Amino acid sequence: MNDFLDKVSDFLSKYPGLLPLVGLGLIILNLILQIFPGSWFVDRHILLHLGVIISLIGLLLIRPLT
Repeated sequence: MNDFLDKVSDFLSKYPGLLPLVGLGLIILNLILQIFPGSWFVDRHILLHLGVIISLIGLLLIRPLT
């Protein structure tokens, strides 16, 4: 488990803006999927919520990892 966390930490320190970009991508994907209503996945805005959470975690981790 420690090795995995070390690898993830090293990877995220190389690319500090990756998590906010992934979150932004999920938010944009949620916006695009709103064209096709009717699915519970789209109606609950799951990608929007995941995108916001991942972006906030990424923004909080940028400073400690650099």
